[in-house]
Amino acid sequence: MKIIGITGGVGAGKTHILSYIEKKYKARIIKTDEAAEFVRTPGHPGYEKIVELLGTEILNEDKTIDKKKMAAIIFADSEKLKKINEIMHPAVNQYVAEEIEKERKKNKVQYFFIESALLIENHYDKICDELWYIDTKAEVRRERLKQARGYSDEKISDIMSKQLPEEEFKKYCQVILDNNGKKEDVYEQIDRNMGGI
Repeated sequence: MKIIGITGGVGAGKTHILSYIEKKYKARIIKTDEAAEFVRTPGHPGYEKIVELLGTEILNEDKTIDKKKMAAIIFADSEKLKKINEIMHPAVNQYVAEEIEKERKKNKVQYFFIESALLIENHYDKICDELWYIDTKAEVRRERLKQARGYSDEKISDIMSKQLPEEEFKKYCQVILDNNGKKEDVYEQIDRNMGGI
């Protein structure tokens, strides 16, 4: 089983590309933002620590964490945000490592993809055989985000300013997928890279 980390800036087309991979190949895909949701549910590693740090006022009636309440607290307090990241990143990494082991034991898939906006920052290069970067021009991404998500220019600029520069991604990633043209063009690049494994 080959472990591949895949990333790209906001609006680069990660969801679309992963959907193609999932349909065509024997691949398990984990998105770290979904894994983060999972590890902060009751009974999982991040939950108790988060409640201990932020208090029970962030809980819904069913004892799950209210994301909006949590976000309001941590984005207003950089120290709490730092502490939340110190809880969440290791919990997500542990979850991903456990899922990789499960898939290895099942021996049903050929590829294990980890999709993460923080692929480089969270050192996924240490557990992946290969890192892929979806290269999409900023103006193409902007247009997609406006149409698909209804984001304003200000919101898009704010999100983009918080992500690593393109050169940094390219420095760490072994495969660069050009996603500026037709869907068929990027499919062909995926097939070529999957076939070469």
